[in-house]
Amino acid sequence: MRRRGCLRTIPAMIRDKSATKPAKGAPKKDAAKKAAPAKAGKTAAAKIAAAPAGKRGIIAIAPPSFRRERALIKRGIWPVAGCDEAGRGPLAGPVVAAAVILDPNRIPRGIDDSKRLSAEQREKLFDKICATAQVSVAVASPARIDRDNILRASLWALKRAVVALPEAPRHVFVDGRDQLDTECDCEAVIGGDGIVLSIAAASIIAKVTRDRLMCALAQDCPGYGFEQHKGYAVPEHLDALDRLGPTVHHRSFFAPVAAARAKHMPWTVEPVQDLFAVTEVEVQVEAAVEIDASASL
Repeated sequence: MRRRGCLRTIPAMIRDKSATKPAKGAPKKDAAKKAAPAKAGKTAAAKIAAAPAGKRGIIAIAPPSFRRERALIKRGIWPVAGCDEAGRGPLAGPVVAAAVILDPNRIPRGIDDSKRLSAEQREKLFDKICATAQVSVAVASPARIDRDNILRASLWALKRAVVALPEAPRHVFVDGRDQLDTECDCEAVIGGDGIVLSIAAASIIAKVTRDRLMCALAQDCPGYGFEQHKGYAVPEHLDALDRLGPTVHHRSFFAPVAAARAKHMPWTVEPVQDLFAVTEVEVQVEAAVEIDASASL
C-alpha cells in the first residue's frame, strides 16, 4: 500500500516545463509589476470605503514635548516652570491655578493635556508629578471672581502659583495669550497645555485639585450635583439653580446665576437706573424775572 501511495504522488511532483513559459500574448512580468501598485491602490481605497464611519478620518495628535524646556536648559536657563488654570467657565466654585517645574531626569510618562485624559489617568499622573516635580497651587475664590472678573482673577491665581514654587523659576510658560507680571521671563503659549510638557503637567495638577474641591463642596451643598458636573453650566446644574437658587459658591455675575438670584432672592438685586428714562422737571419762573417780549421791539 505504501508503494502505491508513493507512485500516485510522483506524477503530481513532476512539473511540466512548458507551464513555466509564458503563453503568446500574455503580459510580461514588468507590466504585471507596474500594474500591481494601481491594483494595491484600488484595494486600499476599497478598504477605506468599507471601514466603519467611526474609524475614518482619524488624525493623530502629537503629545506635548519637553523640547522648549530643553532648549532653555542648553542656554543655561533653569529652573523652567509651566503654569495653567482650571475652572474659568463654570458657574460655581473657584479658579484653581497650578505651577510645575519638572525634573528633566524624572519626567513621568503619559503627561498630556488634562482634557485628553480620563479621570483615572489624571489621578495617577497627579501623584507621579507631585512625587517627582516641584508643584504649587493657588486658588481664586468666587468672591474674588465677582470683584475682579474671571480673567483678572485667573491671572492673579496663576501669578500666585508661580510665586509659591519652592524654587524661583527663571522662565515661565503660561497657557493662553496673556503674560504674567512676574519677576522672571514669561512666555504665553496659545494651546500650551497640548504643546509644552510643563504646562500640560500644570493642567493636570490644576484640574485634579479643582475636581476634588468641587466634590467637597457637593457635601456642603447637596442637590446641585457638584460632584458630577464640577459647577459647569450643564442642564442638570441649570435645573438645580432654577429650583434651589444660587449658593455662596456661585459666581454672582454669571448670567444664569444672576437670573436665579433675581427669582429666589429679589431683595438682593439692586435696581438699575435707566439713563434713558424721560423725567418731568418743574420750572418755576418768578414774575420779576419775566421779560416782556414787546420791550425788545
